[in-house]
Amino acid sequence: MYEDVRELYLKSGFGGRVGFGRKAAIVVIDMAKSWLDESSPQGSSKLGSVLDNVLALLDVARRTGHPVFFTTMAFEPGDVVGAYGRKMLHLSSRGSLDAGSDMTELDPRLQRRPDEPLLIKQRASAFWGTPFDSFLVGRGIDTLIITGCSTSGCIRATAESAHNLNLNAIVPREAVGDRSETAHTANLTDIDMRYADVVSVAETIRYLEGAAATQA
Repeated sequence: MYEDVRELYLKSGFGGRVGFGRKAAIVVIDMAKSWLDESSPQGSSKLGSVLDNVLALLDVARRTGHPVFFTTMAFEPGDVVGAYGRKMLHLSSRGSLDAGSDMTELDPRLQRRPDEPLLIKQRASAFWGTPFDSFLVGRGIDTLIITGCSTSGCIRATAESAHNLNLNAIVPREAVGDRSETAHTANLTDIDMRYADVVSVAETIRYLEGAAATQA
C-alpha cells in the first residue's frame, strides 16, 4: 500500500533528497512521561525502541559536539481554549499536560544537560511560539535531525516547519514513533516525500561522526 503511495509521489515529482548540510543539530521531540507512560491518554508502550535509538544518537551528538535540543508540551490553566481545545480533548484530560506536572518532564534516561535547551511548546511544531528558529540561526545550523514522537503529529509538524524554513530536515526512521503503527508508516512515507529525508540511524551516526571530523 505505502509503496504504491511512494511510487505515485515519485512519478509526480516529489521525493527529492535534501541531504545533510554543513552543520547539524538534533532535536528530541516530547520524550516525556505523558507520551511514554501508558497511564497517560496519549501514552504508548511502543516507544521503548525509539527511546533506545534516540539515546544512541544523543551519545554520538554529544561526543562530537553537535547541539542538542529538547521539547515538551505543557499548558497553564486556561491555555486550552477555542477550536484547538475542542479538537484536542486529551490536553485537559487527567492533567497529562499540565504545566508543572511530572507528566511533562523529560524521561530521565535522556540526561538533558544544562547547555541543551528545553523548548516548552503548545502546538505540534517545535517552532510554533518558541525561539527555536533563533537558536538554530545563532548557532549557524543548516541541518535539523528530528527524533522522538509522535510521527503523525509533532514529528511531521516539526519537519514541515523545518522544510519551510529551508533547513535540511532529516528524520532517522528508527528514532521516531507513534502510538499507531498505521499512522506512523503512513506519515513517515509522507514526510519522506514532502518535507524531510527519512534515513537510518546508522546513516545519521555516520554523518555526525564525519561532520565532526571535517570541522575539527
